[in-house]
Amino acid sequence: MSGEISVLIVDDSALMRNLIGRMVEDTPGLVLADKAMNGVFALQKIPRVNPDIICLDLEMPEMNGIEFLKERKKRGINIPVVILSSIAARGAEITMEALSLGASDFIQKPSGSVSEDIHTVKDALVGMLLGYGGAYRRSQGKKVLSPAEYAKKPEVTARPTSDIAAHFKMILAPAVTPARPPAQIRKPGKTEIIAIGISTGGPDALRVVFSKIDADLKVPIVVVQHMPAGFTNEFAKSLDRICPLDVKEAEDGDPIQNGRILIAQGNKHLEIEKKSFSAVVRLSDAPQVSGHRPSADVLFASVAMAYQNHALGVIMTGMGRDGAAQIGTIFKEGGMTLGQDEGSAVVYGMPRVAYELGHVMEQVSLDNMARRICEIAKEPR
Repeated sequence: MSGEISVLIVDDSALMRNLIGRMVEDTPGLVLADKAMNGVFALQKIPRVNPDIICLDLEMPEMNGIEFLKERKKRGINIPVVILSSIAARGAEITMEALSLGASDFIQKPSGSVSEDIHTVKDALVGMLLGYGGAYRRSQGKKVLSPAEYAKKPEVTARPTSDIAAHFKMILAPAVTPARPPAQIRKPGKTEIIAIGISTGGPDALRVVFSKIDADLKVPIVVVQHMPAGFTNEFAKSLDRICPLDVKEAEDGDPIQNGRILIAQGNKHLEIEKKSFSAVVRLSDAPQVSGHRPSADVLFASVAMAYQNHALGVIMTGMGRDGAAQIGTIFKEGGMTLGQDEGSAVVYGMPRVAYELGHVMEQVSLDNMARRICEIAKEPR
């Protein structure tokens, strides 16, 4: 088990515990620590099985997920928690409360509290378990298996090597040497807009960045955070409570204003339409791009077109490659680009691909991201 990420599953449904447990056992790099039917049993098992990550339902008898998170906080338990719950489909406020109590991220069960089609969220779930669990193991000074080490394990030698490589490339593999950066059409100008693309690990990361952002930052910020419809309004409100700038969910026609942060709506692309003396938000139901709606690629492309060399593009933690191509368009137009570094990203996917393509001018840690954004935005050019 050395180097594998151990998962504690907490759900009142035996069927759910078994289905999720099977996903864990079938995933390279994950191992099942134990299962618990509610928060009380989970708290009893944590000292014994010492998991690296907890997969938590919210609706459970005796001690539900919110009560568990409160008790976890009280006891000083810092093992990361991913919410997997049907309540996430109708209770955005409760889900945001769970995040405010220390849960790292959430996924909706696709069809009620007992979801026999839970396999449809497998990729998202195991990505979070590997990402958050791996980050926690490293923070505790524990080993996390590399792709090469995992491929050599006797029990997985029967698996196709390409499958193992692809799996780890998506979640845990380090970046390779970046390609040569594309030529810039013009030199960077004064920053007039900041565009951020972010996914898995985003709720925690954005709380860190926006709590540290300068209160006197005058440049508008637009954000694509991959999140389901119905959640981004509550998410924006939760960020607004900790951020010195105004934060709101973007609505079609919203003006781009200095000192305001707009969060893309779940299931809506966000683009910027530049007029002669102003710019506004345009939301659309156009097809998914890079597997997502909203898509960071769509946002970055529109910002590059509208602002050319007056834009700052930032790509942060997330699985996959959304935003990696079009942040390069911001770079080509003469804008500035930042990417979150490998050491601080929960999932070094989106920023890794952007870096490998040569589209990232500078890699920045999460703790330094707010400061670096403000420095670039305030730089006279």
